Amino acid sequence: MALEPLSMAYPPLIVFAAALLVLVLPRITGFAVGAASLAAVLAVSLLAPEGQHLAGTFLGFKVVPFYVDDFSRMVGLGLGFLGVCSVIYAYSSEASKTLVAFALVYVSSSIGAAFAGDWLVLLFMWELMAVTSTLVVWHYGGEAVRAGFRYALFHGTGGVLVMLAIAAHYVQTGTFIYTETGIANGIPALLAVLGMGVNVAFIGVHTWLPDTYPRPHIAASVFLSVYTTKTSAFVLYRAFPVDAGSDLGIYIAYMGGLMAVYGATFALLQHDMRALLSYHIQAQLGYIVAGIGMATMGSDLAAAGAMSHLFNNVLFKSLLFMAVGVVIYRTGEEDLYKLGGLWREMPLTAIGFGFGALSITAIPGFNGYVSKGMLFNAADPHYYGQPEYQALYWLLWLGAIGTLLSFIKLGYYVFFHGESDYEVADAKPGQTVAMLGLGGACLLFGVWWQGLADLAPTIHGIEFEYYGGPGHLHPYSLGHLETAGILTGVAAVTFVVVRKPLSKLDLGDPVMVVYPATYAVSRWTMLGVTEAYAAVDRTVVGAVKRCYWIGNNPVIAVDTAAGQLPDWLVAVDERQPTDGGRPSTIHLRTGIGTTVLLLTLVLTVVLWLLVV
Repeated sequence: MALEPLSMAYPPLIVFAAALLVLVLPRITGFAVGAASLAAVLAVSLLAPEGQHLAGTFLGFKVVPFYVDDFSRMVGLGLGFLGVCSVIYAYSSEASKTLVAFALVYVSSSIGAAFAGDWLVLLFMWELMAVTSTLVVWHYGGEAVRAGFRYALFHGTGGVLVMLAIAAHYVQTGTFIYTETGIANGIPALLAVLGMGVNVAFIGVHTWLPDTYPRPHIAASVFLSVYTTKTSAFVLYRAFPVDAGSDLGIYIAYMGGLMAVYGATFALLQHDMRALLSYHIQAQLGYIVAGIGMATMGSDLAAAGAMSHLFNNVLFKSLLFMAVGVVIYRTGEEDLYKLGGLWREMPLTAIGFGFGALSITAIPGFNGYVSKGMLFNAADPHYYGQPEYQALYWLLWLGAIGTLLSFIKLGYYVFFHGESDYEVADAKPGQTVAMLGLGGACLLFGVWWQGLADLAPTIHGIEFEYYGGPGHLHPYSLGHLETAGILTGVAAVTFVVVRKPLSKLDLGDPVMVVYPATYAVSRWTMLGVTEAYAAVDRTVVGAVKRCYWIGNNPVIAVDTAAGQLPDWLVAVDERQPTDGGRPSTIHLRTGIGTTVLLLTLVLTVVLWLLVV
């Protein structure tokens, strides 16, 4: 009974209220409230009883805004803990109150999507997440504005596809409530995987990641690096849950394997530190997507591994963006090849980076090692994997080698290569607390791996344990340690061989060719829309003004119709005086944004009346 009030504590609303308070309270107080709201999300995620909460109806449809199960609980814990650390980091990194308010609304929508229990609420939170994350990007100005525009185009397109998928799902099933089989097969599933594929950076629609995340404020990059992509990966699992038997499962799995290789490859070619990390968001999402694909075909181990790796990614990916952000904050330099030897100047930042790098590269003792081990075992035909996963298994291997190479390169050139040309201070206290908090969690769940296994979702009512079973799975078994040693050795030797030629390569992502094409299409589309709007505006406003003028000047209008007045006198200028000498006070013009807002409100009222 003591836990019942937590059923009514809606996590997104708590964070949204904190976002509003950040704007009006003194900076330190507002940021403290923001961190406290996310600590509350952490507590609710941990303690709220399982089941549907705040269920009701909206526009005649059954909805479940707040749904707690093992999956949403694990994601909520990760997003809440990261949120606390991110707000502390933003405070020390001199992020503005406005930026953090935008970021908290963005976090609120992400948490709302994670806890949604139906597709209608999910769709609302999904679109709100796209809008608010765009505002987080735009707030920085400069190059971030155009990048944010391109970002919005991608996520707007993906959102439309998700909306169509949900509509088609409702037509087939008659409900928006989540079911054990996920999204309906056929057209709904195809639309869902395409739309969600934008947010989880499928190859071909991934370019918004390296294009956007290196451009805003360093604190904004920390928020952006996790909430959209990890929440979207979780929603992809909701659409294709374990044992759903979707025909798309094998294709999803192999898309994940290709993402792991593609992201790691192009990360290796980057000079910009945040661009390198952005490509590794795609690469690590590849492991999660591969796990989801295998899970939908019946692999409990893959489902637990995918969700565990998602949770771990929340920790180590944000930590890496924090560490790199501190380097940029202190040196003003984004190019990793122009740095070096910073471990002497910035030892705490180097330690934070080291924890993140050891985690993402799956070094024993850190959390990434445990969750990647689950996914390797799920794909390995010698354990639980199916024969059709053999190629997928080797793709995951290649992705792991590429990841190791990337972070050897990044750590070497930023912290160890040569002598530092910068005399700079280390991380500020808040930055240090945030980094070491996340780093400590990465180490904790690597050493105390049983804690991660306990957090992993219960699959089909059976508690998941990462040991025992046909293959005697254990993260620190001799076989797992040998695999980690081989991967690390191969990557280290390869780096020595390719280091010099690699530093001279500066190859762009071939998929970036979409940007000139997208720019041209969107520019001419926008011009067509605005010019059409202007023509309609001129016609309608002109007609109304003439009617108004005729109403105030009936005698002159009749004489004009009879041809008794010259043409120059007939022309009606804006705010032309009437025959009584009083100027017109009607203002009929309005911006296109206001017009869209008014039309949306009118259509909403009409739809409400039709449904009710």
